[in-house]
Amino acid sequence: MREIKAPQVPERKRRGEKYVFLAGSIEMGTAVDWQAEVRTKLENIDVVVLNPRRDDWDSSWVQSISNPQFKEQVEWELDMLYEADEIFLYFDPKTKSPISLLELGLFASSRKLTVCCPEGFWRKGNVEIVCDHYDISLFTSLDEAIAQLIKFVG
Repeated sequence: MREIKAPQVPERKRRGEKYVFLAGSIEMGTAVDWQAEVRTKLENIDVVVLNPRRDDWDSSWVQSISNPQFKEQVEWELDMLYEADEIFLYFDPKTKSPISLLELGLFASSRKLTVCCPEGFWRKGNVEIVCDHYDISLFTSLDEAIAQLIKFVG
């Protein structure tokens, strides 16, 4: 497993190489670092993990197109979502995750989503309906969702 974190740009994709984008709840200080759990379970698999959880994120950045750091982050995420072969999308029940909901909407028809939405997420019903409508694999357990991801990349 190779991990590429925002804002790093991956090298040219190798033949047969699979990219997995870790979309979902981040909300620093609220969401658990579920990305670390996914990375750990993928560590012995030949896959590239695209992780938007930025080491040098500064919550004081103004969320505006005029802020170069913020714009770089959002553009990196959009570029990597399109580049990914699979998008693993996790909704942490302790968060609102509006950007994750946006990502679900943007990529619902892409045929490359695995979604985990545990009980307690405030918009679980909306997530369930979108996943049902677009025939997206939906899990309530992070472990089960990761197992499905491993089948895809393994």
